[in-house]
Amino acid sequence: MKSSFNKYLYIGFVLFGLYELFVKHSALEAATRFGIALAFDPFDQDQPWKERPMWQKAVLIFHLAVVAGLFGYEVGSSDDLINGIKDGWNGK
Repeated sequence: MKSSFNKYLYIGFVLFGLYELFVKHSALEAATRFGIALAFDPFDQDQPWKERPMWQKAVLIFHLAVVAGLFGYEVGSSDDLINGIKDGWNGK
């Protein structure tokens, strides 16, 4: 794919993720959209990771950290997970 087309897809999925997070208040859906956005690297894909500028690496790593944080938040705040841990701890 062309890099310029990837930029539009990346921006579109990031905007859709922000919509899911701030308008619909769905952290899991936002994490999904942000994660899909990472598949469309907006920078030069022909350039190896080690040769990329530090700011590009920082943007992509920060983006991945946001995805992981949203996913962790959703899993950690799930009532099913908490009840399952309590049931397992109490031997049910």
